[in-house]
Amino acid sequence: MPFATTHTVSLQGSVGHLIEVQADVSQGIVGMTVVGRPDATLNEARDRVRMAIANSMLAWPATRRVTILLAPADLPKSGTHFDLAMAVAIKAADGLVPTSALEATVFIGELTLSGGLRSVPGVLPMVMAAAQRGVGRVFVPEPQVREAALVPGMEVFGVRSLAQVISVLSGDDVPEAPPVAPMSGARLLSWRGQHERSQVDMADLEGMLEAKYAVEVAAAGGHHLLLSGPKGAGKTTLAERIPSVLPDLTAEEALELTAIHSLAGALEPGDDLMRRPPYFAPHHDASKASLLGGGTGRVRPGAVSRAHCGVLFLDEFPLFRTDVVEALREPLEGGQVTIARGEELATFPARGMVVLAANPCPCGDYSPSAPANKCTCFDPVRRAYRQKLTGPIADRIDILRHVEPEPRHAGADKFAVRERSDQILRRVALARERQAERYAGRGFRLNSQVPGHLLESEWPLAPEARSRLDKELYEGRLTRRGAVRVHRLALTVSDLRGLEHPGFDEVMAALHLRTGEPLEIASLGRAG
Repeated sequence: MPFATTHTVSLQGSVGHLIEVQADVSQGIVGMTVVGRPDATLNEARDRVRMAIANSMLAWPATRRVTILLAPADLPKSGTHFDLAMAVAIKAADGLVPTSALEATVFIGELTLSGGLRSVPGVLPMVMAAAQRGVGRVFVPEPQVREAALVPGMEVFGVRSLAQVISVLSGDDVPEAPPVAPMSGARLLSWRGQHERSQVDMADLEGMLEAKYAVEVAAAGGHHLLLSGPKGAGKTTLAERIPSVLPDLTAEEALELTAIHSLAGALEPGDDLMRRPPYFAPHHDASKASLLGGGTGRVRPGAVSRAHCGVLFLDEFPLFRTDVVEALREPLEGGQVTIARGEELATFPARGMVVLAANPCPCGDYSPSAPANKCTCFDPVRRAYRQKLTGPIADRIDILRHVEPEPRHAGADKFAVRERSDQILRRVALARERQAERYAGRGFRLNSQVPGHLLESEWPLAPEARSRLDKELYEGRLTRRGAVRVHRLALTVSDLRGLEHPGFDEVMAALHLRTGEPLEIASLGRAG
C-alpha cells in the first residue's frame, strides 16, 4: 500500500502536540509536496529529505509523486526535527519499512544531505508530550539519548543516521555511521545559572535581620521581593545568597525546568536533570526578548522562564527599559509568559521568585536616616528614577524591604546572631513540606501560587485578622490585589511558625512585610 503514517511532536512554547506525518507515494508528476501549514524550514525539508534518502543508498520512489500531510492540518508547524519522521514515512509507504514497526513510535531529528542526523533543541519537552499521549518508543539523535531517557517509561533509541533507523525498524543489521554533529549554538546557551549552596552563605552577612527574615519568608512561599536602599547596603550580596536557602527541586519541578532549558538549546549531551533551583541575574541593558522570550526565528524562552522554580534577580531595576518593566506584569501575576507573533502563540512557565533591587536615586547615596546625606540628585530626578517602582509593578511585588548599611561598630555584636544558610534552609524546607501536603493534587505548589478565590473559600483568615485586613482595604492602604498577597504571606508566616492557620499576629507580620514597615523578629518565632 503506497501510504504510511509516522509521528513526531510540534512545540508551541512548552506545549507539545503529537503530529501525524502521513506519506502517500502514488503515480503522478514526479515531485514532493508538503501540506498541513508548514513554515519555511519545513518546506526546505523536501530537498533535505530527498537527498538524505538518496545518499543513504535508499532508493527514492521513482516516477512517483510524494505527498506529505502534517496532521492536524490547522496547526502551524515549524522546525527541522520533522525531517526524520518524513523520511521514514516515505520509505514505509514505499514498502521498505513494515507499518507495524511504526506503532506508538515518535521520530525526532534533523537530516543532513548525507543521511546523517543532527541534534535539535527541545527533545525533552517533545518526549514528555509524546509520553503523555501514550507513545512508548522514540528515536532521537545519539547525543540526546540521555535527555530523552529522563522521561520515565520511555524506550529510547539513539541513532546516527537515517540508514540506521530504517535498519532497526526492518530488523536488519545496523550499519556504521559517523558520529552526530553537535547542535549549533548549544555551547553559547549552556550557562544555566546553577547556584551551588557551598559557594556563599547567609552567615557571611552581618546584621540585616529584617532583610534576612524577608528573604526567608520569600523563599518559603515563593514570593516576589523588592530590596531598596543606598549603594553598599548589601542588597546584591543578600540576593546572591537566596539560592543557598532554597531546597532541591522535586522530580516534577526538575523535569519542568530541564525541559525549558532544552527548549532554549542550553542542554549539553549527557546533562542530567537540573536538581538545583536556577539563579539568573541579567544586566539592566537586557532586551525584552532576552528577558521575556522570543527572538528571531524559533521562539525561545527568556531568562524569566529559565529561572522557573528558582530566582530571577534584577539588579538596578529602575535602569531597565520601560517596555521590559511593563512586560513583567504577566509573569509576576500569572507565573507564565505568552508570546504572540503572527500566527504563532508560545507559552512558557515562569513560576520563579523575582527579586528586584533598587537604589533610592541615580547616585545611590540618598538615605533619609543617615546623619549626613551625601545625595547630589535633585528631587525631580529622584522622583523620576523611582517612578518604575510604583504603580502596577509595585502592586505585584509581595515583600518590600528597605536595607541600610550596617554600622561598623555593630559588627562584633551582630556576629553572635548570624545564622548559616543550612539553618534557614531547614525551616524553609519544613514550610514547603506543609504547603505540599496542603495543596496535594492541585495545580499549584506554593502559597504565592494559590488563586485568590480559593484563599477565601478554603483557607480563610480568623475573624480578627480578617477585620484588620478589611480596615487596610477600606482606608486605601491596600488594593484588592495587595490584600490577596497579604493573605498569602500570612499563610507562609504561619507555615514557618508551624501553625495550622494564620492568626492576627501572622497577618500583622504579613502587612509589615508588604508595606516595608519595621518587623519585630523576636516575636514571630519559627518552627524547627
